[in-house]
Amino acid sequence: MSHRGLTVEGYSRAAVQTYWRVPELKLGFDLGVQPWSFMTTPNWFVSHAHLDHIAALPVLVARRRMMKMEPPTIYLPTEAVEGVNQLLRAFQRLDRGRMPVKLVGVEPGDEIALSRELVVKAFATRHTIPSLGFLVWERRKKLKPEYHDLSGEQIRDLRLSGVEVSSEIRIPKVAYMGDTAPAGLDANPDVYRAQILILEMTFVAPNERAAIIHKFGHTHLDDLIARADRFENEVIVASHFSTRLHPDHIQRIVDRRLPESLRSRLKVWL
Repeated sequence: MSHRGLTVEGYSRAAVQTYWRVPELKLGFDLGVQPWSFMTTPNWFVSHAHLDHIAALPVLVARRRMMKMEPPTIYLPTEAVEGVNQLLRAFQRLDRGRMPVKLVGVEPGDEIALSRELVVKAFATRHTIPSLGFLVWERRKKLKPEYHDLSGEQIRDLRLSGVEVSSEIRIPKVAYMGDTAPAGLDANPDVYRAQILILEMTFVAPNERAAIIHKFGHTHLDDLIARADRFENEVIVASHFSTRLHPDHIQRIVDRRLPESLRSRLKVWL
């Protein structure tokens, strides 16, 4: 899917596999599977350490080593770093090949500057183990209002004298939720403003109990409907559906129940 010059590629099904990337931003989210074409993406943001979100991490590391590429950088919850290191050491013994990688433990609120234009902020989500969501911001410099009437030469002279004539503005480009109860959305209101929002909607059937779903750190279609007026996003990718229902059944339920305000913006990713 393409939107505003950004491409969303990937797939997610609960307990099966989750993997996404935005190639133009040179980053991906979660590593449940690692398609060969995704190997060139150097930066990966892992939401949590459940197997369907992290199983292909050794595959990515080994492939990039085999192809003589720079080690990838993996950003993941701090609590998962030691376990992933142990996992990679085990594969190194089995594979008899090095596992060169940069693992970066991340805490809620941390910001990772990928370039002058892009910064990724991590935030806490609500799941059964430590988990994070990520929001990719585009940074731009904008001339402060008090200098709008100055000439180019005057602005240049001010800059040379050490005066900061610009202020930073941020545009929320892509938000990724990983697995989370709806409280993870509500605690991070900026995700409702991202141009592209990738979220889970694991459950859609009407007879499923919200209390149990939320206890195990997941979201139901009802939760999105209840928040329909909060979504300012231009595109919403709903994914990570339970395997209990056939994809056609999921699509029919969503088509029947989705409010008009979300219908043109929400993509059921099956």
